[in-house]
Amino acid sequence: MLGNLNGWHLVIILVVILLLFGATRLPALSKSLGQSMRIFRNETKAMKEENAADKPAEPTVVSTQAEPLPGATTTDSVPSAATLPETKTEPKS
Repeated sequence: MLGNLNGWHLVIILVVILLLFGATRLPALSKSLGQSMRIFRNETKAMKEENAADKPAEPTVVSTQAEPLPGATTTDSVPSAATLPETKTEPKS
């Protein structure tokens, strides 16, 4: 849409703006526009910093495998069903 604008188009737009607002209002208009842009940048920067502070730290990966005890071999680190002591359970009445 705006890709076809060349130098003459921009000059015409600036002349129309000058005629609409007048030479006395343009400095005040540009000053207020600059202040608004500065406030907007400061607010977006503050929001980014606030979001960074609220963002939780990266989650650590927790291993689901049991680590063997020192001195234990990998085959006896997890007891099998044959080595577990038997427990007696009484039927419920």
